[in-house]
Amino acid sequence: MDKLPGPVGVPQVLTVGELARRSGVAVSTLHFYEAKGLIRSERSVGNQRRYARAALRRVSFIRVAQRVGISLADIAAALASLPATAAPGREDWARLSAAWRSELDERIAQLKKLRDTLDDCIGCGCLSIDRCRLRNPGDKLAEEGAGPRRLLVKPSVVGAHPVRDKPTRR
Repeated sequence: MDKLPGPVGVPQVLTVGELARRSGVAVSTLHFYEAKGLIRSERSVGNQRRYARAALRRVSFIRVAQRVGISLADIAAALASLPATAAPGREDWARLSAAWRSELDERIAQLKKLRDTLDDCIGCGCLSIDRCRLRNPGDKLAEEGAGPRRLLVKPSVVGAHPVRDKPTRR
């Protein structure tokens, strides 16, 4: 790994501490990512981790994807589509993020709905504000399942009702 070509004066391998400093991720997190197969290192003669520079971009990719709410399992699946030593490039990010677009759009819609109805009943029967008798009389929403029925039910769930903007009358 030490013989990689690159600009003069730029180390082509990074220690775990250097990778942590450059990426803004704790050393323990890097160890976790490595244990999950998201990044990989080689060991020096002294059994110290050495990361290719490509690991820096992979860690950045992981951090950005996590920040927008992509699960680690989905990130791992995306990275598995790349060679283990490759850093995701612009084309990779475009392809992988396109696959996440509908999920992110759904989350955005849910967050907007939550924001706009945060001061109102969420339809789970657990709130005892005065409007619950009007919005969910007799806890009818309990028949549709557990949880905040008006906010979290996805139309893709078999037998579920789409998320409602307004309560229906029964």
